[in-house]
Amino acid sequence: MVEIVNVHQAEAWNGYEGRHWADHHDRYDAANGVFNEPLLDGAAIGPGDRVLDIGCGNGQATRLAARRARDGGATGVDLSAPMLARARALAEEEGVQNVTFEQGDVQVYPFAEGAFDAAISRFGVMFFADQVAAFANVRKALREGGRLAFLSMTPLGDTDLGAVLGALASLPARGAPATGDHGPLSLSDPERVGEILTAAGFADVSCRRLEAEQILGPDARDVAEFYAGWGPIRYNYGEGDEIADVLEDAIRPFERDGAVRMRGAAWLVTARR
Repeated sequence: MVEIVNVHQAEAWNGYEGRHWADHHDRYDAANGVFNEPLLDGAAIGPGDRVLDIGCGNGQATRLAARRARDGGATGVDLSAPMLARARALAEEEGVQNVTFEQGDVQVYPFAEGAFDAAISRFGVMFFADQVAAFANVRKALREGGRLAFLSMTPLGDTDLGAVLGALASLPARGAPATGDHGPLSLSDPERVGEILTAAGFADVSCRRLEAEQILGPDARDVAEFYAGWGPIRYNYGEGDEIADVLEDAIRPFERDGAVRMRGAAWLVTARR
């Protein structure tokens, strides 16, 4: 365990939030995994590459990167002990041997200079306490010409998830959602992303919008109960059946063909050292 500067996030990801993601890894991976191929393609991972996965969570993208880099390997770094334990167990279960997982804060992690050919992240880069410092540290970890590719959230206004979460406006909230410099939407503006990466020393920054159908679960009630336990909703609205009831009504229009299917969106950001 190395130095942690993002104490608030460390507490969250080693507490309820991290346990929820670890316990529901299959559902999170099913939903977010629709963007795996564009992410790995964006990083142009080859057979001999050494890959860093930033905020690797339960490690699905790390394991997939390791399979592509069959003669190299992949290293996942994350704050969350529960999720890293799940990642290691799944790697062993799947027989992926060229992968390692480390607990640490990417912003200050002591990476060896030029240790990696590529760095990736699937929605794991939005919560840094100092985004420029964090990406500068990632840049240092890449060799000259090394590639960066990550996924971040788009603005919620034109997404199905935004429509669902908008229904919660009828409930009393504990406080304003974290949507600023360190929240889940902190990298939802391509212009801001470009400014951060340029300040961190990256070149050739590109941001492309992706859309894909995400299967969230078998029916509206099941998905509503899952979302009611999701960290941001639980943090802002607490617990109770009323939350799941409101979400169920909002999710029901997305039930079709035996599942809840929602249109997901993400920014695919690429750059190089």
